[in-house]
Amino acid sequence: MDLKLDADDLTACVQCGLCLPHCPTYRVSGDETLSPRGRIRLMREVHDHDAPVTAEVLHAFESCVQCRGCEPACPSGVPYGHLMERTRETLADAGEMTPRWQRLAMKPLARPRLLQAGMRALAVAQRLGAVPGRLGLGTEVPLRQEPLETTGDDVYLFTGCVMDAMQRDVHRAGLEVLTAAGFGVEPTGALAPCCGALHTHAGLAADARSLAEATIGRLAPDRPIIVDSAGCGAAMKDYGHLLGTDDARAFATRVLDIGEFLAEHVEKLMPVEPLDLRVAIQDPCHLRHVQRVHGATRSLLAPFVRELVELDDDGLCCGAGGAYSVLEPGLANQIRDRKLGAIDRAVPDVVASANPGCSLHLAAAGVATRHPVELVHQALNP
Repeated sequence: MDLKLDADDLTACVQCGLCLPHCPTYRVSGDETLSPRGRIRLMREVHDHDAPVTAEVLHAFESCVQCRGCEPACPSGVPYGHLMERTRETLADAGEMTPRWQRLAMKPLARPRLLQAGMRALAVAQRLGAVPGRLGLGTEVPLRQEPLETTGDDVYLFTGCVMDAMQRDVHRAGLEVLTAAGFGVEPTGALAPCCGALHTHAGLAADARSLAEATIGRLAPDRPIIVDSAGCGAAMKDYGHLLGTDDARAFATRVLDIGEFLAEHVEKLMPVEPLDLRVAIQDPCHLRHVQRVHGATRSLLAPFVRELVELDDDGLCCGAGGAYSVLEPGLANQIRDRKLGAIDRAVPDVVASANPGCSLHLAAAGVATRHPVELVHQALNP
């Protein structure tokens, strides 16, 4: 089967195994086929030798969290994330992956009114105790949320889909902190309701490209685009690869994580009295391994809390993986257990995480989580 993979990318892996300690599914399973080099070997067998796409092969591809923790560890620079995305796209197009119910469930992401209605229904069901435990909702879904106000046109604040529906308070904190730093902020809202990250992960690349093109076309080309969801930011910074156009590459250069942006302007927010908190930083994979700007979280938070502590697991994935914790709850919870151990050893008052999926997944296990910008906002508003 032609997986439509770049031959040079596929052969770049020399099967050295240096990726293994950084792969969460390999760490919890010990199964070679659930490792990056094992999955690449399966890609080669299917792509080069027409090996059958069996249930075991599909499981190997479907069980990847797509954390991309293997990429910084790879001495050969294998673009594993892009290989996995293209493999999933080809298999989804062939009807081998991403069932119809999953495709239908993603339709509301680009339709704000439909998504909000669905979230209100979910909020009611949650309060009635009728939400399945596998959804992992560790926080209360809001029934109603106040709209975000525009404070100017210096920067966009990308609000997206699920995060805006479930964690608009994070957007509000980010908007107010950006405004306090002297920037006028326009929330994107319905202008760009979804970045397409979840679609890319699911192999629905045509939908992802459509959403990316809409996002690029609707946001004015004269200002930075600030993103407070690590997964969304990573996806938007990769629009150049996704679409392969000059417009997409130019757009990607304007996308900045909110921590990345504010760390450059932190002096505009000081001095303030630090919060009396010991804060452990949990790096979302797409901030650490893809965007590689996780250091900015530390630069931003340091002046605003009493103490920052590092987890001792070298940035290993928490198991959230966008929709992964819903689709693969067994593996996701095993991966999370390792993260919980690292958190327990750090003994924090709160865990700072810059991605909604991570914070929800950890909160479902009883971890007190806050977005870094929420902590900054709290310090500015004692």
